Amino acid sequence: MDTRSTKVVIALGGNALLEAGTPVTAEAQLAVVRKTCEHLADINASGYEMAIVHGNGPQVGRIALCQEIAAKENPEDLPAMPFDVCGAMSQGYIGYQIQQCLHDAIRRRNRNIPVVALVTQVIVDEDDKAFKNPTKPIGPFYTEEEAKKLEAEKGYVMREDAGRGWRRVVASPSPRRIAEIESVKRLWDTTIVVTAGGGGIPVIENMDGSLTGVAAVIDKDLAAERLAEDMETDVLLILTEVDKVYLNFGKPNQQVLDHITVSEAIRYMEEGHFAPGSMLPKVMAAIKFARRFPGKKAIITSLDKAVDALEGTAGTVITMA
Repeated sequence: MDTRSTKVVIALGGNALLEAGTPVTAEAQLAVVRKTCEHLADINASGYEMAIVHGNGPQVGRIALCQEIAAKENPEDLPAMPFDVCGAMSQGYIGYQIQQCLHDAIRRRNRNIPVVALVTQVIVDEDDKAFKNPTKPIGPFYTEEEAKKLEAEKGYVMREDAGRGWRRVVASPSPRRIAEIESVKRLWDTTIVVTAGGGGIPVIENMDGSLTGVAAVIDKDLAAERLAEDMETDVLLILTEVDKVYLNFGKPNQQVLDHITVSEAIRYMEEGHFAPGSMLPKVMAAIKFARRFPGKKAIITSLDKAVDALEGTAGTVITMA
């Protein structure tokens, strides 16, 4: 591929921010982010124009947990922040770490390119059916008695989680529009933008044009696809823990997929090959992008294979035909 002016939106999976078995501290996350940004800097040094969307699943849950613990200890002086504010907190500190580490990694390659983390709101439909059936678990586990009390006092939706206790669940609506998209467009030619972190802070648009945060989590792969559509990029690059997509993953008859069409991807999805909350939203985002831009491609691969995948020698490619 001729990398000159090739535009890429990169969706970073959770393993790009945290490694299994490492402490759940900001310092440990920073060490992982440094490694991640070396790979991202290699993409930039190869000549690709790019923007970055990251996840925030474990981080926002821990922030919500801290808020709940603090509120129990001192509810008057330390009231729990609304969930959209917790999302903004996670977006801010993860974006800060990526911004700092990526700038340093690029500078070591003798390139002078600014990196900016943009606090980003993503508009969702208040009538999205996801709000009627919240499914995304967040925060700590509770007893059934505690869960019922939270439902009564705070209006939370609480669900039993696989025999491990009760947890709060929130909606996962589809992203409709990135509120700060015009700012991203203005920055694109001169700056690497980290945007729509954690899928973006979910907001609804009121009749007067004002925005109001809601308790929800937007899937970061679908938010990255929304960004790729808006920027009309050449590639949607979704990075995860595996180098390619598989059928019958983890089974003796596991089958690797190098290049699949949208129709094939839909068939495999309907056959149940892709796990919800894992590979399924990645494949859904890839399908949506390939449908929107026939002739362009989405790629799913691992972080360490990112440059190879962009050059056509790794990853699973999804195209319209």
